[in-house]
Amino acid sequence: MDTQHLQAFVAVAETGSFSAAGQRLHLTQPAVSKRIATLEQQLDSPLFDRVGRQISLTHAGLSLLPNAKRILQEVADAERAITDLRGEVRGRLSIATSHHIGLHRLPPTLRHFTERYPDVKLDLHFLDSEQAYEEVLQGRFDLGIVTLAPEPDPRMTEEVIWRDHLYFAAAHNHPLAAHDTVTLEDLSPWQAILPDTNTYTTGLIQALFSERGLPLSVGMVTNHLDTLKMMVSIGLGWGVLPQTLLGDGQVQVLTTEQPMITRNLGAIHHRQRSLNNAARVFLQLLKG
Repeated sequence: MDTQHLQAFVAVAETGSFSAAGQRLHLTQPAVSKRIATLEQQLDSPLFDRVGRQISLTHAGLSLLPNAKRILQEVADAERAITDLRGEVRGRLSIATSHHIGLHRLPPTLRHFTERYPDVKLDLHFLDSEQAYEEVLQGRFDLGIVTLAPEPDPRMTEEVIWRDHLYFAAAHNHPLAAHDTVTLEDLSPWQAILPDTNTYTTGLIQALFSERGLPLSVGMVTNHLDTLKMMVSIGLGWGVLPQTLLGDGQVQVLTTEQPMITRNLGAIHHRQRSLNNAARVFLQLLKG
């Protein structure tokens, strides 16, 4: 079995679509279909049931999937080990990061890394931090540069790179902006704009209000902090924003009685997956 055929099979199985698999692999849909057809011929068994536009794994496909993932991982590990033995910084480096970190924290490191190590193929994906954790655990990415979970995952190696201070903010014409000092009791009646409830950041905010026995009214949800800032700036509700988004005066920081909220941003990688030279060098640059 050709590893390219296995890559196509895994991509279709994970995305549920030949076209989406093609986008992931930078191939046309017919090219993906051809690779799957060749693999099915080699195995003398259909791997997908195709009903209209819906596809699902057959029993043979379900049996092949974990083995295909293992084979591809072992091939990647072998290639990485040989490259590392030569001391070269090349090959592929896959990183999952959040939109906020990718836009506001990573650019200097990315620029330095790509200029210094042009032989590394950088594969950068923007995901919510919580999703990035799962993808790193599944072996899809070498590194995650994310908001770190409040409770460390024993399967992960985690390193704090930045401590992100969060501030309550509102539009300049919002009634809360007229307060010299704002309490959680003042905030509670007003609509909040926050990331999704399953995010680490919103979990921190919900915990503050729960400790006081106060309701938290979340009227709108967006996981993109730049979008959240825009919604706050036009008066749709109050929000909680990192310091990196507060320097242009578009929103007013609310002075609160509350101690400063801090979240840790940093790097994660699977403890059972050895880092290649490219990943190790990238982490060194990231830590400065």
